[in-house]
Amino acid sequence: MTKPNVNDPRALLRHLYDVAVQRALPLHNTAAHLPALPKGRTLVLGAGKAGGAMAQAVEALWPAGAPLSGLVVTRYGHTPPRPAGLAQRIEVVEAAHPVPDAAGLEAAQRILALTQGLTADDLVLCLISGGGSSLLTLPCEGLTLQDKQRINRQLLESGAHIGEMNAVRKHLSRIKGGRLAAACAPARVVTLTISDVPGDDVSVIASGPTVADATTCAEALDILRRYGIDVPPAVQAQLENGALETPKPGDPRLARSETHLIATPQQSLDAAAEAARALGLRAYVLSDEIEGESREVGKVHGALARSTALGRSSFEAPCVILSGGETTVTVRPRAECQPKGRGGRAGEFCMGLAQALGGQADVWALAADTDGIDGVEDNAGALVAPDTLARAAAQGLKLADHLARNDAVGFFEPLGDLVVTGPTHTNVNDFRALLVTRP
Repeated sequence: MTKPNVNDPRALLRHLYDVAVQRALPLHNTAAHLPALPKGRTLVLGAGKAGGAMAQAVEALWPAGAPLSGLVVTRYGHTPPRPAGLAQRIEVVEAAHPVPDAAGLEAAQRILALTQGLTADDLVLCLISGGGSSLLTLPCEGLTLQDKQRINRQLLESGAHIGEMNAVRKHLSRIKGGRLAAACAPARVVTLTISDVPGDDVSVIASGPTVADATTCAEALDILRRYGIDVPPAVQAQLENGALETPKPGDPRLARSETHLIATPQQSLDAAAEAARALGLRAYVLSDEIEGESREVGKVHGALARSTALGRSSFEAPCVILSGGETTVTVRPRAECQPKGRGGRAGEFCMGLAQALGGQADVWALAADTDGIDGVEDNAGALVAPDTLARAAAQGLKLADHLARNDAVGFFEPLGDLVVTGPTHTNVNDFRALLVTRP
């Protein structure tokens, strides 16, 4: 990877993002976690935005003569090009994210069907990454795909954090919350997972299809009520009487199931910090677990960057301040005459950041999703520069108006400040880098 000119802030920030993404690519992280060949057959099952790349990594690393088959589902457009000479032994299909569709439903049905007839001599290799919650959709009894789509949309727009959303998803599913591993018994189940959640809780990543679930039906009900989300009466009754309870820690069906984290947000942040230091910059990693409203998190980062630029912080410039995690966006009501806003967590963060910085000199920033897609748009995130607000004003763009309708794309696209990468074939969640050039 070519080193950027340290005097080009935009190129430098993009370099750090690329380093973070590269650190999380499946082919770099899979070999050390592959289990030994079983006596029986090896079945590969999986779901997530990194699913296609994870499947290719296994195909490249698994012994050529050893039996290998299976099915993995990933997001539309996220299957990487197949390397020349690499034989396909694992089927990869595509489905919708973040709201599930019929293709994801069919994939989940097929994956569950493949678990039939497994024996204690067989190995199930599960490849799980962020995005699997919507890609692996198999509604519980009494719930239709249309119901799941509505509930997903409402959760996404409610401001609920990932743990709350997944607690609901697990209890409304026939495959999540440890149910996939239970269906695989008595086979050995080895899950390789790429974390996209704060704290790397494997029971939360993709709603933990192979991991015991400590959350309860009562908690799922409470979350639905808190955010005003309705479910059909039959499903409500099943939640109330515990009929939709998930496999819990200690469940004997999960006794032969194990999980290995092969890539994490912290590893990517550390790689970016090391790259910054190699360029002669100080680097500070705040945390890989930052949560909260995206715009408010942006404002806090802005205050920290301003104080550093003014020499009032314990951070010493020139430096890079890095953070990760999973923020949320609460979609604001809009008037009928207002255009619909476009954007995701990273863009919303950048709008809050730009507002807090107020044109502060010597501060640049990049925020982007490591999967290459911010929400449902084509950009990964956005850039903020000292002249962002001045350039916006010259084009008649009002930041407050765009914030009011969650319209990051409408604000940053005319400025030429969207970060566009295309799918990266991995996913370790939000990446944020603030460059302060001097005190």
